[in-house]
Amino acid sequence: MSDDLPFIGQRAAWNEWLSALDSERMHHAWLLAGSKGLGKAAFARTAAAQLVRNPGEPRPDPEMHPDIHILEHLPANDDEAKKKAEGKPYQTKRNISVDQVREMIRRLVTKPTMGDRRAIIIDPADDMEKSAVNALLKALEEPPAGTYFLLLAHQPGRLLPTIRSRCRVLRFAALDEGELDEVIRRDLPQSDAETRRAAIAAAHGSPGVALNFVEHDLGAIHRLMMQILREGDYEYQLRGSLAEEMGARPARDRQLATLELARTVLANELAQASPARQMRLIEAHGTLTKLSTQAPTYNFDAGLLIMEIGGLLASTAMPREAVR
Repeated sequence: MSDDLPFIGQRAAWNEWLSALDSERMHHAWLLAGSKGLGKAAFARTAAAQLVRNPGEPRPDPEMHPDIHILEHLPANDDEAKKKAEGKPYQTKRNISVDQVREMIRRLVTKPTMGDRRAIIIDPADDMEKSAVNALLKALEEPPAGTYFLLLAHQPGRLLPTIRSRCRVLRFAALDEGELDEVIRRDLPQSDAETRRAAIAAAHGSPGVALNFVEHDLGAIHRLMMQILREGDYEYQLRGSLAEEMGARPARDRQLATLELARTVLANELAQASPARQMRLIEAHGTLTKLSTQAPTYNFDAGLLIMEIGGLLASTAMPREAVR
C-alpha cells in the first residue's frame, strides 16, 4: 500500500476524489458504483474523513466524528424476532427507511459541528424504501451549504434516474492479482500461499470475495461449483456434495460468502461463454443477484439456499443435455 493511498486498489477513484476536494467547486453528491466486495464502504468512510478533516489535523475516525452521518440497514424489529423464535422465515435487517432519511434531513438544518463541511454516507443507496428514496431526492435537489452525499450502489441502475443525474459517479474497478494478494496478506496474515492463489483465481478482482474465500475455507465449494458448470449435475450428486461441504448449520457469513462466490463464478463464466450459452448464464446470474440483494436483510434456510445455488449453476452447465 503506497503512502498516499489509504487502502489497496481504486487509485483512479481516490485520485479523482482528491482532485475534487482541491477544486473550488466540489460536487455535492457522489455515487460510488461497483459490484459487491470492491471496497466501496471503506472508500466512503475514508473519503468522508478526508472531507471533514481540518488542516493540520490527523484524519478522524469516521464512525465517531459528529459531522459524518452513516445511514445503513436497521436491525430487525420485535416482530421479526418472534418469527425467528417460532422457526418461521424472518428478516434479519430492515432496509433504510424514510424515517432515517427524514432524521438525517432534520440534522442538516444546523451547521456542521467541527468545521464547515459534513458528509452523509448512504450504504446501500440502491436498497431503500420507496418513500426514503423520494425524501432523499428532495435533499439532493436543495443541499445545504457544506453538505456532501456519498451514495453506495452495487446496482446503480436500480436508483431513480433523477438521483443518478444529480451525482458525480466514481466507478470501482476489479483489483489486479498483486493487489488481491496484498489485501489477503494484510487482513489474513496466517493464510498460506496455496490458499491465497486459489482465492485470487476464484475472486476475479474482488477483494471481498477473496477474503471470504480464505476466511470461510471455500476451496472445496469452489471446486464443486466449477465441476457442476463443466459437467452438469443430472443425478443431483454434486449438489448433494455441495450441501455437505456447506454443512448442516453453517454460519450466516459462510452462506453469504458462498452466494457471492457463486455470483462471481457465473459472472466470469459469462465473460468467456459462447453466445448460445450466454442467455442461460444471464438468467442464472440475475436470480443469484436477486438473492444476494435480499440476503443482507432476510434469513434463508441454508439447505435450500445451497441447493438453489447448485441448481442455478447446473442450469448453465455444458452441455445442456446433462441438465434435467
